[in-house]
Amino acid sequence: MSKQVAYLGPKGTYAEKAAHILSKLANFKSPLFVPCNGLYSVIKSIAYNNCDAAIVPIENSVEGGVTTTLDALWKFSDININKAIVLPINHALISDGKISEISEVLSHPQALAQCSEWLSENLPEAITLATKSTSEAVNMVKGSSFRAAIGSKSLIEIEGLQELAFPINDVPGNCTRFVLLSKEYIVDKANIASFAFSLLSNNPGALLEALNYIAEFGFNMSKIESRPSKRELGEYIIYVDVEINTKTNIEAFNKLKKKIQPLCKHLIDFGCYLSEKINLD
Repeated sequence: MSKQVAYLGPKGTYAEKAAHILSKLANFKSPLFVPCNGLYSVIKSIAYNNCDAAIVPIENSVEGGVTTTLDALWKFSDININKAIVLPINHALISDGKISEISEVLSHPQALAQCSEWLSENLPEAITLATKSTSEAVNMVKGSSFRAAIGSKSLIEIEGLQELAFPINDVPGNCTRFVLLSKEYIVDKANIASFAFSLLSNNPGALLEALNYIAEFGFNMSKIESRPSKRELGEYIIYVDVEINTKTNIEAFNKLKKKIQPLCKHLIDFGCYLSEKINLD
């Protein structure tokens, strides 16, 4: 039976590219790809068992963690990360009109943020409008001479539009990490272990004590990020990625969780998985 794989649609998004690549790396046979309207809808599809897997962005090199994904992983604690890839992100300005006519620029909020300096310098009077995806933005500018969208060059041919400028992202090395989510906890080849925790107290040194344990076990943190717990002001959830490379590391990671657990109100293990860089050229 083919696996159903949810991703942020419609077709032509970076998420669709990631879905195809991650499904191949996961050895899914003839997967059925399910485009969803909005990132939270993608995550709900796996949380409520409407799909077998979901592909979501979790981190961008310019804008940091994708908050919708991080919050959902904390909320739906039975979802695990099985694999990850890092994709280069190169945005194009796409329209039916001329660049001199553009007064509105549409795209996903992350894409708009990643091109904010370029827009300020080249289209300072243009209004920016957020959409649910880059693909939706490109579809919305068809037939309009005063609207442009930010998205992947692959969308130009799909929607029959033209490229006004490329690349327009502010940072040349812009890239996004996409993860494959499922209800399975799979430990195979892995170079990252991800987890999150909230502390029992906000006493001085409480977070430092937890981080010292990570150092004592010899783990290098490749990411640490905090998010509000949404329960009370001043209470935070700490998201951590540590580098692992052997079975011994995974055993040490399990011991680390037991060591930190008494300090935590909640601790969630998102999984040990392989993260790979992908070249789209």
